[in-house]
Amino acid sequence: MDFSDTIGVSAAGMRAQTARLRVAAENLANAETTGSSPGADPYRRKIVTFREALDRASGVSSVTVRSVGEDQSDFQMRYDPAHPAANEQGYVKMPNVSSIVEIMDSHDAQHSYEANLNTMQVTRSMLARAINLMKD
Repeated sequence: MDFSDTIGVSAAGMRAQTARLRVAAENLANAETTGSSPGADPYRRKIVTFREALDRASGVSSVTVRSVGEDQSDFQMRYDPAHPAANEQGYVKMPNVSSIVEIMDSHDAQHSYEANLNTMQVTRSMLARAINLMKD
C-alpha cells in the first residue's frame, strides 16, 4: 500500500462517518415528529449500514455506505388525546428515536472521523518528509 492508497482509505472512512453523522442529526431533528392523522405512523429512525469496498487494481479494502434503512423497532405510545394523530383511545405513536442513542452514535462517528483525519494528516506529513529527503 502506498501513500495515495492510505489517503484514499482514510477519505472513504471520513465519507462513511459523515453519512453516519448526517443520519444521526436527522434522527435527532425528527425525534418528536408524529403523524398528522389519527393512527398515522410517525418518523421512523434511520440507520446506516456499511460494506467493504475492494479496489481490485490496488488490492486495497475500504468502507462505503451500503444503505440507509429504517429501524423496524416498535414505536412508543404516548397518551395525548388532544393530538391530531391520537387514535380512538387517545394514544399517539411516537418516533422510535432515542436521543441518547443518537448522541452516542454521533460521538462514535465523530471519533472515527477524527481517527481517519489523523491518519490522513500523518500520511501527508510522511509524504512531505519523503519528498524533502529526495530533494537533498
